[in-house]
Amino acid sequence: MPNDHPAPVYRGSSARPDLPDRRILRATPGLSDRRNFIGAGGRALAALALAPPVVRLQPRFDLVIRGGQVLDGTGMPAYQADIGITGDRIASVGTIGAEDGRRLIDAAGLHVAPGFVDIHSHSDGDILIYPGADSRVRQGVTTELTGNCGGSAAPLTGAGAEDERRRYRESGVDAAWTGVASYCDAIDRGRVAVNQALLVGHGTIRTNAIGNVDRRLTPEELATCVRAVEQGMDEGAFGISTGLEYTPGRYTPAEEIVELARVVARRGGLYTSHVRNEETALLEAVDEAISIGRASGARVQVSHLKAAGSANWGKQQGALDLIASARESGIDVLADAYPYTAYSTGLTIFLSAAALEGGAADLIARLKDPAWHGRIRGEVDERVRRDPGDYSLIVISSLRTPANQALLGKNIVEVARDWRVEPVDAVLRLLEEERGSVSIIGHGMKPENVEMVLRHPLVMVGSDGSSMAPTGRAAESRPHPRSYGAFARVLAHYVRDRQALSLPQAVRKMTSMPADQ
Repeated sequence: MPNDHPAPVYRGSSARPDLPDRRILRATPGLSDRRNFIGAGGRALAALALAPPVVRLQPRFDLVIRGGQVLDGTGMPAYQADIGITGDRIASVGTIGAEDGRRLIDAAGLHVAPGFVDIHSHSDGDILIYPGADSRVRQGVTTELTGNCGGSAAPLTGAGAEDERRRYRESGVDAAWTGVASYCDAIDRGRVAVNQALLVGHGTIRTNAIGNVDRRLTPEELATCVRAVEQGMDEGAFGISTGLEYTPGRYTPAEEIVELARVVARRGGLYTSHVRNEETALLEAVDEAISIGRASGARVQVSHLKAAGSANWGKQQGALDLIASARESGIDVLADAYPYTAYSTGLTIFLSAAALEGGAADLIARLKDPAWHGRIRGEVDERVRRDPGDYSLIVISSLRTPANQALLGKNIVEVARDWRVEPVDAVLRLLEEERGSVSIIGHGMKPENVEMVLRHPLVMVGSDGSSMAPTGRAAESRPHPRSYGAFARVLAHYVRDRQALSLPQAVRKMTSMPADQ
């Protein structure tokens, strides 16, 4: 029908509760609609014969964003233009009249950019708990690449599947899927607020094949993992990820990963890696990731590049140089980073591979065994002294048991003081009481290094966070701010305050660079 009213004007945002969900498909008009149109057209012609001619034009666009400074994501300077949107597509960029839109956003004095692409996210399970993705959309993220660091929501089959389903049930998710295709179906049914792309987690498929065991795969087991990657990518996965600082990644030799990465290379996918060591052996670990790309032909991305622990801060430039040199030699390698001096992980990161073998139940049994307890105690103390360097730099962010919730937000020294034990013993007690599930924030990076990494032309922005909202279990934790604020902090701190990046450079690192990956 003709639009008899001027287009409504909204300033600064198109987010309105009365607007339709952009993911709802519109049906094509059927035969009855065409007949109604023809009949209505005939009646209109008769009316026109008896009345003065009046022409009412249908607006060309569903939405016009007018008068803003456009940052197109290429790194070029902003330019003033209007944007016409039809459905969920940008139909025109240029000079567009206000009357050409059903709705109008006045963007004068504002910048307009593509939605941000979070190249390193862990939302693949959480997005089904928080489909509104508050932590993503409130900082401009419209697409995330999930399944990072070796762990993915799919496939769910084999040895580790039931344990994973139990963990999902504890979070209120019915993980009825098996492969990538059925997982994607679950995402579609969940009507999530942001676009989702999935990597197949190497740790997931290895655990599915043999469990959390410290040994090499047999040829038959490796073939099973290769088929899992093939199937996952055939069903829509974008590549694979490894988490070589976690189990079972710690148990995996590079040769096994090369075989999986070759599948990725043949399908034009991406290999991302939380490398084997981000502290004392950072350079060796980055070199391993590059070598896997060289041997397999796969594109490589080094995840959340950093040098953790003050004793290792001097290695940061060397890690960047390795990536730049590999790139110059023809290896397609990039990196991502988040804009914080603190990381977030599990407290088990400080334990040895031997202590973690088999999973949580085996770890608890070892902690109760006097001989193992003493061994683990020594290993933890040595590791913490290397990174982050002191127990006071490890802060509790999430716990499972109600009895320990008062410890949230405290560092390990404070917990030890409350319990009247040594800090290392507080770590072991926490792991035992929480059955190995303790999330922490570690203050381990140098501010100047974080800035140096973010400025590097081969590094893009990735949050290493996830979709959440201030409700339910997420409201009971003290999460790392990166889930809510990574992209906002880049713009506010590193663009506006530090002027370490120009605004066009920063937007490129958050849009076209990750989109190309």
